[in-house]
Amino acid sequence: MAHPDRHFLTGRRRLLAVAAASAVQSIAQPARARAEVSAKLARGAMARFKITNPARLVPNLEFLDADDQPMRLSDLNGKVRLINLWATWCAPCVKEMPSLDRLQAMLPRNRFVVLPISLDGPSKPKVAPFYRDQSLDHLGIYYDKGRKAMSTLGVTLLPTSILVDPAGRELGRIEGDADWDTPEGIALMKAALGNQG
Repeated sequence: MAHPDRHFLTGRRRLLAVAAASAVQSIAQPARARAEVSAKLARGAMARFKITNPARLVPNLEFLDADDQPMRLSDLNGKVRLINLWATWCAPCVKEMPSLDRLQAMLPRNRFVVLPISLDGPSKPKVAPFYRDQSLDHLGIYYDKGRKAMSTLGVTLLPTSILVDPAGRELGRIEGDADWDTPEGIALMKAALGNQG
């Protein structure tokens, strides 16, 4: 039986083609958009890593880059992010910065970024010299804007590191310092990258 509207089948075919293309695209990129990390990866140097289950969207925190230009976490969507809240006056923070620098050097920056956000406030001028003194050549310099990072991200202890997937969901966090460039740390980051790192 013919449909009274002669454009009905053409329109229906287009609709089905668009739906099929969307389905193929979502199947082809699941690891990039929504990585998962297994609780069995929280061992050794990463034993204190607490999985966020279910993973939840991270608030779109605004912070400043080294040139005092505003940035948002969403500017880095599409990349795995390891947000690290730290300060130069925090001894455990200072202790873990070299391992974060080595971790960044080991993983592809176009897909993974360590995001050390300094909470130095009045001591902000000490951050760049600290990077130079410690030879932190692979990390960017970022600053908390308006002292909102801790409350926005639900952080009560420095340092705290939050692992965020490419879609902007928190996969888990560690409170306190950690050795990030260990085999356990690298395995955890590669899981967040969808094992394609």
